[in-house]
Amino acid sequence: MLNLKNLDLDELSAAVAHLSPRRTAVLKLFARVFSHGAKNMADVWSTPQVPAAMRDWVQANATLPRLAVVERRKADDGFVKYLFESPLGGRFEAVRIPLFDTKYVVCISAQVGCALACDFCMTGKLGFERNLETWEMLDQVLRIREEGERPVRGVVFMGMGEPLLNYANATRAARVMCHPAGLSISGRAITFSTAGWVPGIRRYRADKLPYRLAFSVTSAIPQKRAQVLPVEQTWPLATLVEEIRAYALERGERAMVAYVMIKGFNTGLEDALALKQVFEGVPLKLDLIDVTDPTGTYQPPDAEELAAFRGHLQVLKVPIARRYSGGKDIGAACGTLEASQRGGVVLDAPVAA
Repeated sequence: MLNLKNLDLDELSAAVAHLSPRRTAVLKLFARVFSHGAKNMADVWSTPQVPAAMRDWVQANATLPRLAVVERRKADDGFVKYLFESPLGGRFEAVRIPLFDTKYVVCISAQVGCALACDFCMTGKLGFERNLETWEMLDQVLRIREEGERPVRGVVFMGMGEPLLNYANATRAARVMCHPAGLSISGRAITFSTAGWVPGIRRYRADKLPYRLAFSVTSAIPQKRAQVLPVEQTWPLATLVEEIRAYALERGERAMVAYVMIKGFNTGLEDALALKQVFEGVPLKLDLIDVTDPTGTYQPPDAEELAAFRGHLQVLKVPIARRYSGGKDIGAACGTLEASQRGGVVLDAPVAA
């Protein structure tokens, strides 16, 4: 059976080519599934301006699966974490992020679990179960969009899993997201976060994708980085930095480098000087993120340590921002997604703003 949510527009066109439909009819069908958010095959069958023969064939040969919403939890800061269950097996999470009281950004998962096993990340402690299919990523956004009073204007692949290890499915989802008849989200408002999976970065660069990449570094001292990011042992920092340099220069913009701050570990003068040395000549902007570790093994820097570190970082002479990681009380903050049910206010029904 043809899964209508698992195809971009060109793939859908190829799937129904034997029916010789007009391009506008295929576009109408695609828009019905994504832009209008069809909930079942009856919605699809009633798509206007689609020939009856095509509607009948789709009705007989296609499916429109949906994720089940197991639970919604709302944090004190307005973040909402969704726990999804797929008919293909496994549970995973997405987070609805309110911005400026006018729109949402949705943080979605690309895998059930994760193979990279970053030591401060709860998802990494789950191990890897499987890649999500394209439709499972898209349906996280669709289900959340159904319930919100504001439009979804951005998507970040920063939930469970390393999206560049699920490259084909994740980038197909992004193509649907940014298509005007899909989810109509600007390509510049779609971000893939990577812990440094170099083969995926190289493929991303070769494909010249319009979306943004965010690179997680966490330490510019390789020995330190290896302690918390095992990917360092496979793809060393020096190799990653050259990819970041090439990415920034090819795009003519500053690369977004994420730095997870850990108290007493990577916030000293030596850490700032290592960043300066390693990234010399690389156009970048540095996003500082407090570590969030429910186990208590890792703690964020206190105010004094943070102020000192920000002072040290002035040697970089690059834009520096402290990124807010919301939803801590419901396990929705960066690195805390583990398909768990804890904290916050449990919502039994769809939640508005």
